[in-house]
Amino acid sequence: MIKVTIDKNSGYCFGVEYAIQMAEDELAEEGFLYCLGDIVHNDMEVKRLHEKGLRIIDREAMKHLQNARILIRAHGEPPETYQIALENNLELIDASCPVVLKLQNRVKNAYDQAHRLNGQIVIYGKEGHAEVIGLSGQTKQEAIVISSEADLDKIDFSRPVTLFSQTTKSTQGFYHIKSLIEARLEAQNGVEHPAFEANDSICRQVSNREPQLRLFAEAHDVILFVSGKKSSNGKALYQTCLEVNPNSYFIENEAEIQLEWFHPDCSVGICGATSTPMWLMKQVAQFVAEGRAHSYAG
Repeated sequence: MIKVTIDKNSGYCFGVEYAIQMAEDELAEEGFLYCLGDIVHNDMEVKRLHEKGLRIIDREAMKHLQNARILIRAHGEPPETYQIALENNLELIDASCPVVLKLQNRVKNAYDQAHRLNGQIVIYGKEGHAEVIGLSGQTKQEAIVISSEADLDKIDFSRPVTLFSQTTKSTQGFYHIKSLIEARLEAQNGVEHPAFEANDSICRQVSNREPQLRLFAEAHDVILFVSGKKSSNGKALYQTCLEVNPNSYFIENEAEIQLEWFHPDCSVGICGATSTPMWLMKQVAQFVAEGRAHSYAG
């Protein structure tokens, strides 16, 4: 008999949960609301909120709006967004995650200091990611965004470097990049290399999920990792599962499940990203149970 368990630590982080609650409260009252970018990197949740009246717009469309209400999602926004809102008489419902807002302030202060010392701000993150755009905006878009070792050539290793991380990146990945930068600075300049400051700015609610997920993935025969394909956090956490359990499968919803992944007596663990709603993981769990009944009857 298949046993299905949903990871109690998976699902929305508090920043995403807060943003979605703000959207639902506004939609319940007004029936319509603009949102600047996908409120969460999960197409099924975006569709659910669309049916309630949430309309996704991009920054270009925002420039042409007047006298409207717009939700700022948890990822945060660059200063330019707030300037446009002021000029166009737009009311912003700001659901920026407090962790992201604090990081934006740290990046801004570090940029001001680095500017005086001919230094560089480096952000370990995904180019074009909403949070990274907001962080880079604190540096007048002068920050150097790196996501892999191949990007290190963007950095001038003869100048001081201040490193930050997108809040949802892998802790292991951040410290790997940190060690590579240190090595390049020393190789080019010797022991007396330019100043280097590395700031582990990864959200602990996110980073703590890695060890929790390892234990969860080890405890089950099969892992179904539920996440939107656009979620950076989802890709990183899925890799954590895959490292300890080769029978881990990345799915967006129950339609992607293949019943041959299971055998009659296996234990199935269902988990997800910080952008994965609990209702979706429950939907997947129900499908597995029902699919098991049809597949192994008789």
